[in-house]
Amino acid sequence: MATTYDPRTALLVVDVQHDFAHPEGNLYVPGGDEAIAAVNREIVRAREVGATIVYTQDWHPQRTPHFTTDGGTWPVHCVRDTWGAQLHEALEMIEDAPRIYKGTGGEDGYSAFSVRDPETGAEDATELERILRERDIERVVVVGLAQDVCVHATVLDAARLGFAVEVVLDATRPVDLQPGDGDRALEEMAAAGAHAR
Repeated sequence: MATTYDPRTALLVVDVQHDFAHPEGNLYVPGGDEAIAAVNREIVRAREVGATIVYTQDWHPQRTPHFTTDGGTWPVHCVRDTWGAQLHEALEMIEDAPRIYKGTGGEDGYSAFSVRDPETGAEDATELERILRERDIERVVVVGLAQDVCVHATVLDAARLGFAVEVVLDATRPVDLQPGDGDRALEEMAAAGAHAR
């Protein structure tokens, strides 16, 4: 069954950036480029009925405790103003759609709703919840990359904040840093009340 949209629904397009969605990206998600057609399908459907569309981007400084080079988990990726941080050229763009930039101050920017200091664990909200509340959004549909990292974190935050949540499975892919991470993420999202289609 196809995902439906209305003016009380927001489509969150998570991190469809070169470093994740292009085979030459620094942190390429296997099959990430193959998910773009499905992401674009959802953008077109959402736009047709006036649903809110929000794009997110990792937007890291060159040095951050988020990166392995500075003691973190991930290789250098999505450094702001670089090719890797740009949204993939095949992605359907709505020019006046809001954009949420994550990790701009060196934080872990997993969820579109929040960032976390990788050293202290302190969390701060992004602008996303405010944007959605101002538009009377009740439901979010989440697509993008990666299923078991930023999509997963975004879905859990959305559910915690009281939004109805849906994940479009063919419009996302897992990075599977550990085998089975994608499946475990789906189980956790379902347990939080999210529906997968």
